[in-house]
Amino acid sequence: MEMRGRLVRYFDRRNCFPADDLADETLNRVARRLEEEGAISEGPPARYCYIVAKFVLLEHVRRSRSQVSAEESDFSLAVSSVTRVPSTTERETEQMLDYLEHCLEKLVVGDRELILGYYRGELREKIEQRRELAERLGLTINALSIRACRIRDRLEDCVRRSTQGGMK
Repeated sequence: MEMRGRLVRYFDRRNCFPADDLADETLNRVARRLEEEGAISEGPPARYCYIVAKFVLLEHVRRSRSQVSAEESDFSLAVSSVTRVPSTTERETEQMLDYLEHCLEKLVVGDRELILGYYRGELREKIEQRRELAERLGLTINALSIRACRIRDRLEDCVRRSTQGGMK
């Protein structure tokens, strides 16, 4: 149990959520290795646990980046499907942006701030912004992502309805 606590703190210090799950994954891998080979010959067991934890951390970061990239591309595709029509003129594009702005104004202040904060920044800055936003709202990164996805769906629906029948 002491090693699990150390691993949880290790992942916490690196802002990896959920740290408990990552610590458990690390210990599961160490246990599998023990089952297969019967002993750890790479030095003290605690050191080996940290080596495995480092790999779990790297995999988690890689997964998180690909998830963020997938979410960004989903949002880009959704916005482009709403805002880009093959024969879109500059005037039509401005009209779509007006619809988007109108729909943003219709959101509750907290939702508007969340969605604007969620998509603010570039690359690493965006990841840090999302961590800070989640912390400020008392949410996990996953819960923040789900909430942003739901708000984005409402915005897309509002813009779609606006383009079909004018602003409502």
